[in-house]
Amino acid sequence: MQSPPGLKTLLKNGLFAGRQSGASTVLVPGTGKSARKIKLEGCSARLKSCPDAGHPFQCKRVNRKWTVRNLMWMVLLAAWVCPAYTQTFKGCECGKNPPGRPAERSMKPYAQEPEDMQPFSKFTKPYYQHYVDLVEYNGAARDIPVMKANDVDEVRIGFIGPLEDHPDAGLGKRMLNGAQMAVDEANATGGYGGRPFKLMLHNDSATWGASSNELVKMVYDEHDWAMFGSISGDTTHIALRVSLKAELPIVNSASTDPTIVETTIPWYFSVLQDDRTQGYTLARHVYTELGLKRVALLRVNDRYGRFGVGKFRDASRRLGHPVVIEQKFFPSDTDFSHQLKVIQESRVDGIVLWADEAKAAAILNQMRELGMKQRVFGSHRTLGPELVKLAGSAADGFQAVYPYNPNSTDSAWLAFQSRYEAKYHDQPDHFSALAYDQMQIVLRAICAAGLNRAMIRDALYGTTTYTGVTGPMQFDPNAKQIRQMYLGTVGNGRIEYRKTSMQREYARVDEDGVEYNGPRSWDGGGGSLRLAVFGPGAERLPESLQGWQLVRISSDLPWGKASSELVSAVYDKNVLAIVALDRASSHLAEQIGVKSLVPVVAVSSDHTLTSINIPWIFRLAEGTSVQQAVQTVVAAEQVAGPSRSKIRDELASGKTIAGVAFRTTGEPR
Repeated sequence: MQSPPGLKTLLKNGLFAGRQSGASTVLVPGTGKSARKIKLEGCSARLKSCPDAGHPFQCKRVNRKWTVRNLMWMVLLAAWVCPAYTQTFKGCECGKNPPGRPAERSMKPYAQEPEDMQPFSKFTKPYYQHYVDLVEYNGAARDIPVMKANDVDEVRIGFIGPLEDHPDAGLGKRMLNGAQMAVDEANATGGYGGRPFKLMLHNDSATWGASSNELVKMVYDEHDWAMFGSISGDTTHIALRVSLKAELPIVNSASTDPTIVETTIPWYFSVLQDDRTQGYTLARHVYTELGLKRVALLRVNDRYGRFGVGKFRDASRRLGHPVVIEQKFFPSDTDFSHQLKVIQESRVDGIVLWADEAKAAAILNQMRELGMKQRVFGSHRTLGPELVKLAGSAADGFQAVYPYNPNSTDSAWLAFQSRYEAKYHDQPDHFSALAYDQMQIVLRAICAAGLNRAMIRDALYGTTTYTGVTGPMQFDPNAKQIRQMYLGTVGNGRIEYRKTSMQREYARVDEDGVEYNGPRSWDGGGGSLRLAVFGPGAERLPESLQGWQLVRISSDLPWGKASSELVSAVYDKNVLAIVALDRASSHLAEQIGVKSLVPVVAVSSDHTLTSINIPWIFRLAEGTSVQQAVQTVVAAEQVAGPSRSKIRDELASGKTIAGVAFRTTGEPR
C-alpha cells in the first residue's frame, strides 16, 4: 500500500468536497484511476473511493482497512480542520426550506437619525416619513420554478469592481480577495449541492457606457444569480437600474453613497454604513463631544467626496455650526498647499477630510510644513496602516470613523485574519473583510432560497441581524447596515479604536475611569489587621490567614442578621477591607462599602458590580480561592499601609497586585 502523503501535501492538494450537518470531506489524490476521499464528521473519519473521471461529489463509499499510520494522519487532519468549522461556510440547504417573504417591519426615524440632526426638528414634526418601512417587491419572479442543482454546472455570481486601469484598482482587488475567499471556502464544503459557486469578474472602468455593458452581460449572457459591487457610487447606481429591470439581487460592501437605498429599488443589500451614518457620527464627535465650533471641509472632487460631505454639512448646520469653508482637490492632485492656506486664513478649529489614505497622509504632512495645528478628522477611507506609514508622527491625533474594530480579539476575526494572511500574504482591510462578510451573507441567502432570484432577494431582505468576522451587524428595512461605528485615533504609530455613536449621550459610563475624590477614610494605625470575609461557608474558615485576623460572616444567616454583623465588622471591629465570596454577598458588601468607605474585593462573575462607577469595588473572577482574594488585600496593604482609602488607591492604580491588575472601574484587566 502506498504511504499516506505528508500533511502539508495533503492540505495543499486536498479538495474539501462537501460538509453536511457538520461534516467535511477531503479528496487526497491517489495513483492510477482512483483517489482517496476522507470524510470528517464531528472530527471522526471515513474513507471513500473516487474515480478520477466525473464529479468528485458522485463518489461511492467502499470499505478499506485502516492501518495505524492511516489513522494517525486522519487524526492530525481532523485536529487542523475542526477548529475552523465555526468560522467558515456551513454547507448548503439548496432551497429545501426557503424563508418566504420577509416579515413587514418599520424603523423610525430613518437610519436612526438623532432628533437634533433631523431636518427642521427644532420647528416642526413631519406628517410623513420616507424610508422607514420595509421595501417591498410584489412582482411575479417568485413564481419562476426553482432550478435544481443538477440543472446547472455552476452557480454564478457577478462581480464588478475596479480591477485594472483604474485609480482604485488596489481597493477593488482587495474587495475581490475577500469575496473570492468566501466563495472558495463555500466550495470547499460542497458548494451548492455539489456544484461550485463561481465569481464572474467584470472590470469597473469608471466610464458609464463600459460599466453598463458589463452589468448587462451578467444578466443576459452569464445568467448570474446575484450581482456583487461596486466601489463607485456611479456604477452602483447603474447596477441598480439593471437589477430593477432584470430582477436581480445586488449586494455591496464598499459604496457609501447614501442616495443608493433612497431609490427604494427592492433589490439592494449593503453591509457598509453609508455616508449619512458616517457624517452624523463625525458631527456628534466633533461638535458635541469635543466642543469645536468652526470646522472646514477638504474633500476629493469626485462623487465619493461630493456626496460624502453632504451629510456632515447637513448635521453641522442643524447642530448650529455651519461649515465655515469647503475646499476640494482633484484625484490626481499632490499639492494641497493652496487649499490649506485658504483654510488656515479662515481661522477654523478643525478640518474634516473626505479622501483616501494616501491623500490624507499627504495633507497631514503638508499641514505640518505649514505649521497648522488644527484637529483633523476623516471618513473611513482615510484611516489605515498606509496613513500611519506615509504620515508618520504627523498623523498623531488624527481621528476617523471606521465600520468595525480591526483590533478586535474576537476569535472569528482572528481566525479570518489568519486564513486571509495565509491565502494572500497580506493583512485584510475593510474592503476585503466586509466583502467576505457580504459574500457569506449572499451565499447563505442562495442556499436558503434556492436558485430563484426573487427568493434570494427575500432571504436577503429577511436578514435583520448577522454576526460576521467584522462583528454583529444590524440592517434596517432598506436592507442597509446601521450598526454603530468605531472611532479610530492615531498615536505613536498605532491606531486605537473605540465604539462611538451619532446619538446624543445622556450619560457616560466607564470611559473616563472611576475616581474617588472624597475624604480620606479611617487609618488602622498600629493595631491588629482585620479583614471581613462574607459569604456562604465563611464561618468554616480559620480565624486568621496570612497574618490577618478574619472576621467571618456567613451569608447563610437571615439577611438582616448578616447585614448587622457586616456593619459591626466595619464600625466596631474596624476591618480594613471586605472579601465577598459570591454574587449575592458581593452586592450587599458593595452597598455597605460605598457608604462606609471600605474597599470590597468581590469573587463573582457579575459584571454589573463594576458597571455603576462605585470606586470601592474590585471584582475577581468566579472560582478565585479565598486565599487568593485575601492575598490581594494583603499585598495592597503591604504597599499602601493600614488605610482603607490608600488600599483602595493601590488596588485602583492598575499595578499588578498578587497576580492581578484592576482597571479604575474595579474590573480585572
